[in-house]
Amino acid sequence: MTLTGEVDLNADLGEEVTDDDGLLALVTSANVACGYHAGSHDLMRRVCDEAARLGVEVGAQVSYADREHFGRAARDVPYTVLREQVADQVGTLSSIAVEAGIAVSYLKPHGALYHRVVNDETQARAVLDGSGALAVLGLPGALVLDLAAAAGRRTHPEGFPDRAYDAHGGLVPRTEPGAVLDDSDLIAARAVDLATRVESVCVHGDTPGAVGHARAVRTALEAAGLKVRAFG
Repeated sequence: MTLTGEVDLNADLGEEVTDDDGLLALVTSANVACGYHAGSHDLMRRVCDEAARLGVEVGAQVSYADREHFGRAARDVPYTVLREQVADQVGTLSSIAVEAGIAVSYLKPHGALYHRVVNDETQARAVLDGSGALAVLGLPGALVLDLAAAAGRRTHPEGFPDRAYDAHGGLVPRTEPGAVLDDSDLIAARAVDLATRVESVCVHGDTPGAVGHARAVRTALEAAGLKVRAFG
């Protein structure tokens, strides 16, 4: 398959479970954990410093306050509480990014919150209202993207080559067999296919072999004729 155009390659970083430097050498956008599901000030600072050195865009990976379950447990958080939690996360990462000489350029919800804002207006508005005017990275068709676009904010749909999809375009729950893919060649081929429909492809940083998967994906995207470049 020969394609033209550009596509972003993003990964979740600063989660204390992956090779951040290895991924930063391959991705064009880094979703940095802001301390609520994983991460720390020191780790955020290290990721931002390296992202600045390499010219990688930085986004705030915001989540429910749930380090115990890595942000993947469903939560019912009141609008005002969630809005302030998101503002706290974005503010913390923004301050650290400025010290590194860069700026946070987008927002991406994590885990259970990512899935919740696909169709929950209250939670989606809390995320948006707590994050200023940042661009939003999310699942195609998600309500949070529609609301952001209606408010004049930039939106960027993404795809997951290392995850299985259901018949409705959502991600198969991780508890189901085959939900997480681990074959680099298959992941790379799926990334090329997804790149025809989304602006960014995501390789999960907490997946075993994440760096190898990201390398295979970038190689395949470039071999297909695409320029791998940050959407920011």
